[in-house]
Amino acid sequence: MKPYCLEVSGDYACFTRPEMKVERVSYDVITPSAARAVFEAILWKPAVRWHVRKIEVLKPVRWMNLRRNEVATVVSVSNVKSAMNKGTGDLGLYIEADRLQRAGLFLRDVAYRLHADLEFIRDKDKEGNARKYEEMFERRAQKGQCVNQPYLGCREFAAHFRLVEDTTKEPAPIGMDEQLGYMLHDLDFSNPNDPQPKFFRAEVKGGVMEVPELDHNTVRA
Repeated sequence: MKPYCLEVSGDYACFTRPEMKVERVSYDVITPSAARAVFEAILWKPAVRWHVRKIEVLKPVRWMNLRRNEVATVVSVSNVKSAMNKGTGDLGLYIEADRLQRAGLFLRDVAYRLHADLEFIRDKDKEGNARKYEEMFERRAQKGQCVNQPYLGCREFAAHFRLVEDTTKEPAPIGMDEQLGYMLHDLDFSNPNDPQPKFFRAEVKGGVMEVPELDHNTVRA
């Protein structure tokens, strides 16, 4: 596995706490799953797996309240399948009839350095090698290219990113020391039909949050 570092920033972010079922309330810091999604937005292949190791907080935690219009439902999968089989169907969402307003407690003016390892899964590409994918990621990240626009929790909160090639030349993270409680680590896809959320006790020391392995004994379901 080869380590990489990305600096990401954005005007707004929301890493929603799963226990908040009605109003959206963000975690204080980006979650490992959201950090992984940033790397995957630049390079995702079946033979590549990203492991987030460390998150550095570069700006103080700032909050904002915002009310947004959302829709209460999504297009039904069964309706989509029916329309595909029949060749016709009504797949529209009528916003005026399905609109609701939700309050949210979001982050603003955020910046992080994300550290992750790129793992090459040989069984998914028996003729390939790790260096091929490493060069692919480096080329894309250096040029600012991505498969889809990285975002900070919600798709409307776009993330700006750059590849950090020498971390020793970067400014230190902020002097933040805080216990964040249990934070979502990621989903465990051991059973693809029923992925389970995993949580860990997050702690920021000197602006750095260490991320354990998903199968570490401190990570709980």
